[in-house]
Amino acid sequence: MPFEFLVVFGSVRRDRRGIGLARFLVEAIQSRGHGATLVDPMETSLPLLDRMYKEYPKGEAPPAMKALAEKIRAADAFVFVTGEYNWGPQPGLKNLTDHFLEEWFWRPAAIASYSRGRFSGVRAGTVWHGILSEMGMVVISSVLAVGPIAGTLDADGRPIEDAGAALNRAFPRFADDLAWWTQAAKVQRASKAPPY
Repeated sequence: MPFEFLVVFGSVRRDRRGIGLARFLVEAIQSRGHGATLVDPMETSLPLLDRMYKEYPKGEAPPAMKALAEKIRAADAFVFVTGEYNWGPQPGLKNLTDHFLEEWFWRPAAIASYSRGRFSGVRAGTVWHGILSEMGMVVISSVLAVGPIAGTLDADGRPIEDAGAALNRAFPRFADDLAWWTQAAKVQRASKAPPY
């Protein structure tokens, strides 16, 4: 059964390396027969959070925000790609997600983290896990942690060297875990309406 995934990326820096990981994930998910769409905060151009999508009167939300809300609602599950800034996730990722709430509910989420160093963004991933749970998502236990990012993927998301080979070996378990939870959540939503 094919699913629709959103791969949500967080960095808005000029020389961002993590975009390669986001591109790798989109391509790897698509190679398994699923749909995968990249959500890039540099392309959505959402402002710093002032009003959430739900706080706008019907029909008055900015067009970019409305379009993203529709993409989120149409997705079966999400993969969040976070770098690590001072032991936490990127502000661009947090800002993008905080514009929405109910749109995320009752679907699974997976976390792929990265950093320039050997800790591979795992501290940001740990923080992000609690945030996503609070936002109404079921966060799967499998994670991808990539670091150093420059020694694992090129800018186009192609695995390189031994670290890239390790990423290729780790991805199937991550993807299988996410697909299992995605199917379970989809079946449950179809058989019984969410409680709120």
